[in-house]
Amino acid sequence: MLDAAVRRRLDAPLDRMARALDRPWVSPDRLSVTGLLLALSSACLATFALWPWALAAWLASRLLDGLDGPLARRRGGGTEAGGFLDITADFAAYGSGVVGVALGTTGALSGGSAETWEWAAFLAVLLAYYLNGAAFLAFSSAAERTGARLDDGRTFSFIGGLAEGTETVVVHALWLLLPGSAAVLAWAWAGVVGVSALQRVVVGRRLLAGVR
Repeated sequence: MLDAAVRRRLDAPLDRMARALDRPWVSPDRLSVTGLLLALSSACLATFALWPWALAAWLASRLLDGLDGPLARRRGGGTEAGGFLDITADFAAYGSGVVGVALGTTGALSGGSAETWEWAAFLAVLLAYYLNGAAFLAFSSAAERTGARLDDGRTFSFIGGLAEGTETVVVHALWLLLPGSAAVLAWAWAGVVGVSALQRVVVGRRLLAGVR
């Protein structure tokens, strides 16, 4: 709702900052990745309830996220690979921020109960699913425009990974079969799905950049 009005006010200042940053060793992708790392740092700081530092890291991350586009335009326009990296980094920043604040406000790392840790395990799984979904849909959209589509008979282009449909069906069945061990399984599954998300981002960017 507010984006259009905010952009009108920020376009000129961001363009000036992008001009100052326009150096050979500074690229839009590096700004996107650095912004993501700052967002992840913000989430970690929030987990430990270090709120002022978490806020500073969050705002710095969003500033860099706002600069990658203007810098790309100064260099002739963005690429599909860069846009894919940018949007998946945004979703990772937003999702990790939610998890960080949730853990920080519930005191999970400062004497939280066993129930808190079990709840956190499933929150981690949802975050990993969210990141995979973002990478999956962003790649499918970009692939349709660039001809990098992976045609395996399914409606959308699907990049394979450690965690796919079969593994997901099995893990969900195990949760229902072994509810007493569901939280432990969830932590392990969140790790596997998280690695799959990272794999899909790396492979998707390479495909869109024409590196196979």
